[in-house]
Amino acid sequence: MSLKKELIGGLTTFLTMSYIIFVNPAILSTEGTGMSFSGVLTATVVLASSMTLLMGLYAKLPYAIAPGMGLNAFFTFTLVLGEKIPWPTALGLVFWSGVFFLVISLTPLREQIALALPKNIKIATASGIGFLLVFIGLKNAGIIVADPATFVTIGKMNETVLYTILGLLIAIYFTLKKNPFAFLLTIFSLTALALLRGKVSMPTEFFSSPDFTSVFLKLDVWGALKWSLFPAILSLMLTDMFDSISSFLGVARAANLMDEKGEPKNLKKALVVDAIATMFSGLLGTSSGTTFIESASGIQAGGRTGVSSVFTALFFLPCLFIAPLVVSIPAFATAPVLILVGFMMGRSILEVKEDEMESWLPALATTIIITLSFSISKGLMWGIFLHIVLKVFTSKTKEISPLLWGLGLVSILYLFVL
Repeated sequence: MSLKKELIGGLTTFLTMSYIIFVNPAILSTEGTGMSFSGVLTATVVLASSMTLLMGLYAKLPYAIAPGMGLNAFFTFTLVLGEKIPWPTALGLVFWSGVFFLVISLTPLREQIALALPKNIKIATASGIGFLLVFIGLKNAGIIVADPATFVTIGKMNETVLYTILGLLIAIYFTLKKNPFAFLLTIFSLTALALLRGKVSMPTEFFSSPDFTSVFLKLDVWGALKWSLFPAILSLMLTDMFDSISSFLGVARAANLMDEKGEPKNLKKALVVDAIATMFSGLLGTSSGTTFIESASGIQAGGRTGVSSVFTALFFLPCLFIAPLVVSIPAFATAPVLILVGFMMGRSILEVKEDEMESWLPALATTIIITLSFSISKGLMWGIFLHIVLKVFTSKTKEISPLLWGLGLVSILYLFVL
C-alpha cells in the first residue's frame, strides 16, 4: 500500500463528488418541501464524512457514501411534493427503510442476491455506470444540453466547453504517463484557469456555521409506520438496495477489486455500511445515503484500500465550516475526470462476447437504460427481467437459480407495480 496513492485517491473521490454538498440540499429544499437548505447541507456533510469513514475502517474499501442522486429526487418530488407527505414523515420513511435494509444485510440474503446476478448483467452494470458518468460529465461541461425536439443535443462551442476539452486532454496525457496526480492536476488547473478568467469568483465568505437545529432528529418515526405508507418504504428500500448492489458490483469489477472467487471484496461488510448509512440519513435529516459511483475516480487515481475512504471522510469534515469554498469548484473542472473514468469503466461491455441473444440483449439493455434513465437500479431490474424472459423463451430455465427467480419477481414488482 502506498500512503501517497491512497491520499491522492481519497482527495480525487472527494473532489469529484463534492458537488453533492450543494446539489443535495438544493433538491431537498425545493420550494414547497419546507426543508432548510443549511440544515440539509449539514446533514449531507455529516453523513458523507461519518459513513465514508465507517466504510474505510470497517469494510476497508475505497468507497465513499453520501445522499444518492435519484434517491433525493424520489424523496423530494415523489414523496414530499407528489404524495404530499410531510418532510418529517418522509424522513421517517427513510429511517425505516434503512432499518429493514440493515436487517436484510445482516443475513446472508443480501450478499446472495449480489452473487446470484448473471455475469453478463454484472459486466453491463459496470459499463452502464461508466457511460452514466460520461453522460454526467458531458452534461456538466455543457457539451451535451437539453433539446425539446431531440431530448439532448450537442451544445455550443463556448468557453466552458473548451475548458472541458482542455481538461480532458490534460487528464488523458497524464494518465498515459501514469502520473498519480493526473485527475487532481486536471481539477486544480481548470479551477485556477476559471478564477483567472472570471468564470467563477471566490466566495464572499469562506466559513459558515453548521445547522443542527432545523432538520436534525426532526423525523416522525411513528407517523411513518402507517400501513398506507408501506409501499413508499418498500420502494425506498428496493431502490437503495439495488443501487448499492449494482454500484458495488460495477465499481469493483471495473477497478479489479475482486476476490479469488471473482466476487467483490468484503461485499457483506460494505452492504452493512450502506444500510447503516440509509438509517442514519433519516436521523440526520436527508434522503437515503448510498455508495457513490464517483468512488471509481479515486480508485483509478490510486486508492485501493479503506485508507483512501478515511482520507475522503476527513476531507468532507471541514466542509461543515468551509462549504462556500468547496462549492466554488466549477462543475466543468470535474467533468473531464468523470468523462475519462466513465470511458475506462464503460469498456467492460467488451467482455460480453457471447453470440446468444439471451446474453447480449439483457446486457446492452442494462447499460443503455442505466445511462438514459440516470437510474442504476432500473437498468439492473430491466436486465434481470429480460435475462429471465429470454431464458424462458429459449427453454433454458434450468440455468435460472431459485434466488434469480425471486429477483425476477422483485423486478416485475419494482418496474410495473410499485
